[in-house]
Amino acid sequence: MTSNSYLNALDIARESSWFKSSHSGDNTGAGCISVAALATHIAVRDSKQHNGPAFITPAVAWTAFIHEVRSGRWPA
Repeated sequence: MTSNSYLNALDIARESSWFKSSHSGDNTGAGCISVAALATHIAVRDSKQHNGPAFITPAVAWTAFIHEVRSGRWPA
């Protein structure tokens, strides 16, 4: 994927499986995101907007982000 490519969540869903955290609670999707692992990137979308836009980032950047969140260094 290049920096100027555009895919919506439906396009991505055709090539991968979306999932959301078990911490999301009920199925209303309020304030939740869904994530899809692509070959070398991670796609993130609003759980309520299945056919809306998706944020796509390199997998290494997503891993660093998750590491920082789990570290507890950032206030809630």
